[in-house]
Amino acid sequence: MGSTSTIRPWFLIALLLGVTIGALIPVGLSRAIAPSPAATVAAAGPAPLAAERAVAPRTDLESDERANIALFRAAANSVVYITTSVRRMDYWTRNVFEVPQGTGSGFVWDDTGHIVTNYHVVQGATRSQVTLGDQDYEAETVGEARDQDLAVLKIRTQKANLVPLPVGTSHDLLVGQKVFAIGNPFGLDHTLTTGIVSALGRTIQSVTNRPIDGAIQTDAAINPGNSGGPLLDSAGRLIGVNTAIYSPSGASAGIGFAVPVDTVSRIVPELIAHGKVIRPRLGIQLNDRISQILTGRLGVEGVMLIDVVDGSPAAAAGLQGTKRGRDGTIIPGDIIQELEGKKVTTENELLGRLGNYRPGDTVTLSILRDDKTMKVRVRLGATAPE
Repeated sequence: MGSTSTIRPWFLIALLLGVTIGALIPVGLSRAIAPSPAATVAAAGPAPLAAERAVAPRTDLESDERANIALFRAAANSVVYITTSVRRMDYWTRNVFEVPQGTGSGFVWDDTGHIVTNYHVVQGATRSQVTLGDQDYEAETVGEARDQDLAVLKIRTQKANLVPLPVGTSHDLLVGQKVFAIGNPFGLDHTLTTGIVSALGRTIQSVTNRPIDGAIQTDAAINPGNSGGPLLDSAGRLIGVNTAIYSPSGASAGIGFAVPVDTVSRIVPELIAHGKVIRPRLGIQLNDRISQILTGRLGVEGVMLIDVVDGSPAAAAGLQGTKRGRDGTIIPGDIIQELEGKKVTTENELLGRLGNYRPGDTVTLSILRDDKTMKVRVRLGATAPE
């Protein structure tokens, strides 16, 4: 009796644990283990064919989702992936080899094979390759506009393979409009990000430190690799070329910038026709260092004219350069403080803002002469392509 009374409590405990575990096992495993394929087929019946699954219409999408999908499908055919490399030589073996340099995006401009991208995407490259759809093409550089961070490449393919993007305008954009950015960030396949125009009229710096005026600011995610890709409006029209992000880490932080399409529409045809940008000409000589010294002594801001070229547009408008008096004193020249209402304080700013205009355009300069501010109208001339 003594041995029986000793065993019974443990037996009861083991029995209770067995019942409890047996009850819990089906519940716990049902979350981690899927039913067998045979059980699934038996329960659900024959599976639909793959083709039927692929074309099955979606009836649960909102209208804006369907619009986004349609826009992406139409525009993705025009967006390309660009890889660049630099040719190097091994000085020991004299073997020439290529080193990958970078990647970016671009888009089809016309049906003759011209591709638009950022200048900084192809900067310094000796070879560029364009991936359009599932085909790779060798690309030649047609022209570069460094001050506007734009470049044009060309590939050779059938017109049927080329789908140019419809080109819109940027001067009539409004803050709050929907925008769509397509590109190949991080070397991935086409990606779409959406957002709005968050600000207009921004000024960003090109790789030459010249200002690019009228830049579009957007909160659509623009990551490394998106550079050179298109920024589209809700109708799928090109409104800008994605060019920069504002982020200490280099990843999208909700502030991206695009070169406005009005600038693109002005620059790209010149690059295709001449390979260079035909710059507007004032006909003045500048020296940033001397200008900053003299304007600093006078306690004013602006760009002082060192000289005015005879017979130039500036001379015709009556602008005056710096001179030396008979007694050896320096007589300051006109100080340009604004161009079309936008402040200029350095040579780079003045020349960069001049780049927003075409030869033959008339611009208004605000100048300081003998402590008096005045407005001067100048009809711009043209420089030879450079």
